[in-house]
Amino acid sequence: MLLTPQPSLVEQAYDAILGEIADGSLPPSTHLIQEDLAARYGVSRQPIQQALLLLKSDGIVQDAGRRGLIVAPLDMQMMRDRYEVRAALDALAARLAAQRCAASPAVAAQVGTDGTAIVEGGLAAVEAGDVNAMIAQDVAFHSFIYAASGNAMIAPSAELHWRFLRRVMGEVLRTSGPPIGIWEQHRDILNSIVAGDASAAEQRIVGHIKNAAGRLVDGTGHAAPQNKQDEERKRTDAKRRADRIDGNRPG
Repeated sequence: MLLTPQPSLVEQAYDAILGEIADGSLPPSTHLIQEDLAARYGVSRQPIQQALLLLKSDGIVQDAGRRGLIVAPLDMQMMRDRYEVRAALDALAARLAAQRCAASPAVAAQVGTDGTAIVEGGLAAVEAGDVNAMIAQDVAFHSFIYAASGNAMIAPSAELHWRFLRRVMGEVLRTSGPPIGIWEQHRDILNSIVAGDASAAEQRIVGHIKNAAGRLVDGTGHAAPQNKQDEERKRTDAKRRADRIDGNRPG
C-alpha cells in the first residue's frame, strides 16, 4: 500500500495562521488566543499551540508578556538579512537551471512550458486580486527554479527564509498596486534560463529580489529595472518614442 503524505494538523494550522497574517486579517500586534484560533479552524488547541511555537521561532509572532503571543511587527533588518540570503540561493539556482537548459534542448523545452504555466497562473492571481494566491504562485515560481537547478539542497535551504518572506510578501502586496511588474520580471528570468544564458538569469533574479526588498522599504510597489542593461534599454526606447513624436509634429 502506498501512503500519500498529507499535511499534519500542525502544518495546516501554521499555514492558516500565516495566511491570515499575510493577507492582513491578523495585523501586527494582534493578540493570538489559542482557544479562539482552535475554534476558528475547527481543531484542538494542541496543533494551534505547536503552530504558534513554530511561528515564534520563525520571527512571525512574538511574546507579549502576560498577553501571551501577538503578531510581531515587521522586522525590517531581519527582512533585509533574509532577502540577502535568498538572493544568493536564487542566483545559484537560476545559474544552474540555465546551464542545464543550455546543455539539453529537451530540458529547456520542459522548463519553458512548465515555467510559463506558473507565470500565467501568477498573472491570473493578480487579475483576481487574491493576495494568498499571488503569494502561492510567487513561491511556486521560485520553487520551480530550485527544482530546475538540479541541486536538491537549494529548496530546503531556502524554505526557512520563505516562511518569513511569505509574511513580507503579503505586506508588499497589500500596500502597493497590482504587481504586474513582478510577473514581467519572472517572465524575463524564465526566458533567460530557457535560453541557457546563465549570466543574465543570475543577474535578473538578483535584481528581482533586491527590487522586492526595496518595494517594502519605500512602499512604492513599483518594479525597478532589473539591471543596467534593462535600464539603458528603457531609456533608449523612451528617447526613440520622443523622437518619433517630435518628428511627427508640424514644423
